[in-house]
Amino acid sequence: MQAQALSGGFADPATQSAHAFRSIMEAMARPGTLHGVSGALPPAPLSRAAGAVLLTLCDTETPAYLAGGANCDAVHAWLAFHTGVPLVGPSHCRFAVGSWSALTPLSAYPIGTSEYPDRSATLIVECPELTDSGEILTGPGIRNNAALSLPEVAAFQSNHALFPLGLDFIFTCGDRLAALPRSTKVCAPMGATEVTPCM
Repeated sequence: MQAQALSGGFADPATQSAHAFRSIMEAMARPGTLHGVSGALPPAPLSRAAGAVLLTLCDTETPAYLAGGANCDAVHAWLAFHTGVPLVGPSHCRFAVGSWSALTPLSAYPIGTSEYPDRSATLIVECPELTDSGEILTGPGIRNNAALSLPEVAAFQSNHALFPLGLDFIFTCGDRLAALPRSTKVCAPMGATEVTPCM
């Protein structure tokens, strides 16, 4: 257990965290685009992409919540050694990681306040697949529309309705990630050319 906790971090933290941060910011700026990240080898059940995101964004001042299978001794020890991140419940976290079923309901997480909308949580959603097809996205950073394989539609529409409050999302699968900021509108496809109104 201890040997596993000591390994799997960035071999070149300054360079690799900078590359991962750039990928995360690019994903947030261009919702629906897929980005590769590398350098992290976290313990199961975390994907490489989720590990890289956690190594890049979490530190001693950014409390995190581990949901479902991610809440295990191996992940606890790995994060403690490589980031020092404090682990808390969902209502006090800045980041949360787990499968969609483990992370829901979304009402458990802070969505910010009118004075400080940035005091909200970012959810790192581990996905069995991640493709640039499926649900339709529109909004800032998207020319016309984009598509992303999301676990559902209604929850993201409800989240967008809270804007400028709300949650932000990073989806991870293997060594790839995509993002869905709260400013993005989501609707379900109804055919090759017709979609439902985005909310």
